[in-house]
Amino acid sequence: MEEKKYLKWYNKIGYGSGDIAGNVVYAFLTSFMMVYLTDSVGLAAGVVGTLIAVSKLFDGFTDIFFGSMIDKTHSKMGKAKPWMLYGYIGCAITLVGCFAVPVSLGTTAKYAWFFISYTLLNGVFYTANNIAYSALTSLITKNSKERVQMGSYRFIFAFSTSLLIQAITVGFVDKCGGDAAAWRTVAIIYAIIGLVVNTISALSVKELPEEELNEGEVKNDNEKYGMVQAFKLLVKNKYYMMICGTYILQQLYGAMIGAGIYYMTWVLKNKN
Repeated sequence: MEEKKYLKWYNKIGYGSGDIAGNVVYAFLTSFMMVYLTDSVGLAAGVVGTLIAVSKLFDGFTDIFFGSMIDKTHSKMGKAKPWMLYGYIGCAITLVGCFAVPVSLGTTAKYAWFFISYTLLNGVFYTANNIAYSALTSLITKNSKERVQMGSYRFIFAFSTSLLIQAITVGFVDKCGGDAAAWRTVAIIYAIIGLVVNTISALSVKELPEEELNEGEVKNDNEKYGMVQAFKLLVKNKYYMMICGTYILQQLYGAMIGAGIYYMTWVLKNKN
């Protein structure tokens, strides 16, 4: 029996375009934040890297928190869409904040400005937006083929946007003046683009009523776990550990990309 179809082609493309917004933040941040902070603001790479590591630890807790909050949300827009929409407003503001460190501040104040902006962006607003965006896949269709197609569109938009951001940003900053103010200008432009695309993506799909989503599911209210029990079950699950290992490799890959521009500048003598 053929599965019921819930989405038109433009719904799938509209949803997938949301990764343009996500990678306007992610690709810009991971590829160019470090070189901005060291070359334009004058901060030490080692200290910045340590602050990022501390912020990542906080991010692990907020992932769980926002996932729980989305589960508990009941609104006219649905469970995930409000978090996706409003979370990106914070993303746009804090992205600009990360690339708008006042050069007139003292060194300690610059580190504090960056750490607060980065933590709010990475650990709060981006987490809320991205978890909600990912959750939409299971909230707007029950058709397994459509869910796979949505993931494919996401990948296409994510890869293309990341490639474009990495290709044009250095030249774009140079055309804007090449200084700290130029980085802030580019961040503002990227933030506006992301905000517009994220809004279009969220409004291009509609969450199914909870009654329809839960239709046919067998409820088992007795099978509830605490956080410690859930953690023990996870670490015993080989598929979870495989996903965890892949994610760690992905983070290392992201860190290597951030160092790439230094290699191009000082070894190849051409940052473009």
